[in-house]
Amino acid sequence: MSDSDDNEEAFTEATLIGAIENQIEADDPPAARATCNKLTLVGYPREEILQMMALVLAREIGAMLAEDRPFDRDGYELALRRLPELPPECAED
Repeated sequence: MSDSDDNEEAFTEATLIGAIENQIEADDPPAARATCNKLTLVGYPREEILQMMALVLAREIGAMLAEDRPFDRDGYELALRRLPELPPECAED
């Protein structure tokens, strides 16, 4: 992997984590804050929580693009609520 790929991956991760932090702060969708609170209560560190949630968001964005469909808010919230269990597509990465 080149430095350019590393930089792009770091930028993407930071952008996704920023989006997750905004969702938690805005309580929109409500599952974002609820998931963060639940995982905090069972002992996950915040950084790990944000990374898991970012994986779920990245998976939904990827599916949107691959399937040429709108964002599936209900499916996204369901996947968030299932954390720490990652969707199969995320767990394979």
